[in-house]
Amino acid sequence: MELTKQQLIQWLEKCAETFSEQQNFLTELDTAIGDADHGLNMHRGFSKVIEKLPTVADKDIGAILKTVGMTLLSSVGGASGPLFGTFFMKMAPTTNGKESLTLAEFTQALNDGITGIVSRGKAELGDKTMCDVWLPVLDSIKQSSDFPNALESAVSVAETALAGTIPMQAKKGRASYLGERSVGHQDPGATSATFMIKALHQVVVNG
Repeated sequence: MELTKQQLIQWLEKCAETFSEQQNFLTELDTAIGDADHGLNMHRGFSKVIEKLPTVADKDIGAILKTVGMTLLSSVGGASGPLFGTFFMKMAPTTNGKESLTLAEFTQALNDGITGIVSRGKAELGDKTMCDVWLPVLDSIKQSSDFPNALESAVSVAETALAGTIPMQAKKGRASYLGERSVGHQDPGATSATFMIKALHQVVVNG
């Protein structure tokens, strides 16, 4: 099977729905170790994405992803806008002109997007950031042979990796200022990344 453009749009809509529902939870997480604005920022950003989608729904996947990235960059504050915006912007070139994506094409786009996040945020595994979810998820998808298995594995890996951020000491962003006091809290950015992975699984596997 391939990931269709319609499924991609449904994924973005599902992300917006999730960030609306989880805004307060994400804010609570960010209140403990950040600026208390992550929930608001993700909700605002994806609300703007949904407003833009009808204007690009007839375009190819690359054009849609580029628009999503630009929208997040221009409408989301804090670190979230640049990081998630970069993620979608970097996914766009690989998917230009495409109406659907094979698993290999999707994996390459995801790889490019995550490389963009790592480059922009200068984060490594163990720094207590969204990279602690994205990097192991990418590895698991690279080892999968079809979309359903890839996404089943991705959700499982993401949940384990997300729980793994709790005992970490933050080394990047506002949370790093807290030093040892950042230990014992789940990372908000990693939580948002996990929500996005679960949303994609829901759309593709559960229909």
